[in-house]
Amino acid sequence: MKIVVRIPNWIGDVLFALPALESLKAAHPEAEIWLAAGAWVKDLFAGGEYADRIIPLPPLHRWKDLRAAAKALEARRFEIGLLLTNSFSSALLFAAAHIPERWGYRRDGRGVFLTKSVARKSEDPPSHMVYYYLRLLKGLGLPTLPPEIKLSLPPEGQERARKTLAGLGADLKRPVVILNPGAAFGPAKRWPASRFAELGLLLQERKGVVLAVTGGPEDSAAAEEIAAFLPEKPLNLVGKTTLGELLGITSRAAVFITNDTGPMHMANALRVPVVGLFGPTDPRATAPFHAPATVIKKDDIPCWPCSNRECPFDHRCLLRISAAEVFEAAAAYLP
Repeated sequence: MKIVVRIPNWIGDVLFALPALESLKAAHPEAEIWLAAGAWVKDLFAGGEYADRIIPLPPLHRWKDLRAAAKALEARRFEIGLLLTNSFSSALLFAAAHIPERWGYRRDGRGVFLTKSVARKSEDPPSHMVYYYLRLLKGLGLPTLPPEIKLSLPPEGQERARKTLAGLGADLKRPVVILNPGAAFGPAKRWPASRFAELGLLLQERKGVVLAVTGGPEDSAAAEEIAAFLPEKPLNLVGKTTLGELLGITSRAAVFITNDTGPMHMANALRVPVVGLFGPTDPRATAPFHAPATVIKKDDIPCWPCSNRECPFDHRCLLRISAAEVFEAAAAYLP
């Protein structure tokens, strides 16, 4: 049997879906399981625990691209297509690829493309997104395993990370603390760079740590603001790592301090201690799934949670989080 799984487009959602992939594999141990996803996910699945192969998909904004992707899928002769995405276009893709069995949540008008579907139920209070994906499998009649999110990092990946940090002048006898000030979702999720800078100073002065700043190219201004405030300049890795390299460097951290964003869940999957700063989003749905992790949030605000990309008010959900408060949480994980 050949099964193709369309996995989500965001790092955090991909990681939340791992327990569902593990359960699928356990339910069909004889099956050849492929993942259809953006090419970037290959670094998350380097260990090969969850799937046999990956089919990279381009953005499917144009009908021409969708048709080409459908042809590539059809050529593989998959028998089952499982949709862990919610979009209309992903269901249309599997239908256009003539996959005989197409399974997924029945939402956004895409039920017509599915041969077996599960109704999406709203929850109040929300449960963690991990269970959202597992409920789909249960609704399809598949057994599920106790959920665990884990990533394996080959020894060579760990060694490359050590050499990278040493090559940047890091004293690896001191604890490395990573500051991750970005969030691709939007500015409403971002604790101010000035607060990360205050926090960095506390960590340097009171704990003698080596600081590293991570993120994408769009986080360069935040990294520069943090560095300008600190007497000992942090290692600036912003825009300079692949996803695989970031995994390796994260694995070397004593603590990973971050907004609610995908790399937070990468660190958690590696069991690196995480301090997660939550603003407009609800940690009941997207908190780090495993210990060791500390979530800091201010939920006694009338507009919380709003899930807005930009705050229409005064951003108090994040501005009320102080550098001292985050330092205390991080210090609990440091010698």
